[in-house]
Amino acid sequence: MSDLRNVSSSPHIRDKVTSTNIMQDVAIALLPASAYGVYHFGLKALLLILVTIATCVATEYIYEKLMHKPITIRDFSAVVTGLLLALNLPVSATWWMAVLGGVFAILIVKQLFGGLGQNFMNPALGARCFLLISFAGRMTNFAYDTFTGATPLAALRAGESVDVFQMIVGSTAGTIGETSVIAILIGAAYLLLKGVIDLKIPGTYIVTFAVFILLFGGHGFDGGYLVAQLAGGGLMLGAWFMATDYVTSPITPAGQIAYGVILGILTGIFRCFGASAEGVSYAIIFSNLLVPLIEKVTIPVAFGKTKAEGGK
Repeated sequence: MSDLRNVSSSPHIRDKVTSTNIMQDVAIALLPASAYGVYHFGLKALLLILVTIATCVATEYIYEKLMHKPITIRDFSAVVTGLLLALNLPVSATWWMAVLGGVFAILIVKQLFGGLGQNFMNPALGARCFLLISFAGRMTNFAYDTFTGATPLAALRAGESVDVFQMIVGSTAGTIGETSVIAILIGAAYLLLKGVIDLKIPGTYIVTFAVFILLFGGHGFDGGYLVAQLAGGGLMLGAWFMATDYVTSPITPAGQIAYGVILGILTGIFRCFGASAEGVSYAIIFSNLLVPLIEKVTIPVAFGKTKAEGGK
């Protein structure tokens, strides 16, 4: 056994950038949305953020300690998972829901499938969908203090008018991190400048969704309705911070374009024809499951081989 080589999971390209650096940059990029969420919803939002992050870090530590695995909490991936999950919770969620979601994200979605780099779906979104299925009433209750009305997307579906400017600023009902488009785009700009992400996936996702809404949204080429759909719900948070997850998105350039197109179409279908006004979480998770197939179809042919030989 001592002669066996230790083969790690891909990627194998040497680079000064580490997983820790990337996760730290993502955490920094999420700070504007987190700060606005606390400002907008109050200290309850801060409590949920802290509880969810602490739960994710503690779950990863305890599991790896019990399984006698290397402790990986210093790579910040558990922190990012906890922060993303918290930003996808309504402020009316209870602390124990945050704990349950954090345990599910790390233990079920991440660690039981091999840890960082092995999970087949985004852990934070997997946990959010688990909570949505388990506690639908609580997870769709966005009433809090002065915010007692429906979310902008629900209002749009009911045929009501919405204030697009307030949606962009963030003075609306919604989850902790999804309301302010400005705060999300500040974080996205940071990731783009740092080279952590590029425009292929989020750009294709947003453009495809916009085209779908114009064609099938039922409002024709209504610019106000289109902007409201783009600014509403978790589209921006999902497009820039969760659809771009390295582990659960394609690595081939053509695959990333195809992935973005699928995301846009699915989100449009769920929003226009589904039972719920939202659909980003389910669209991303479903697309995560298609990534192996997307990469199989879009993987480049090796140099010196024909397409037929490359497909063998």
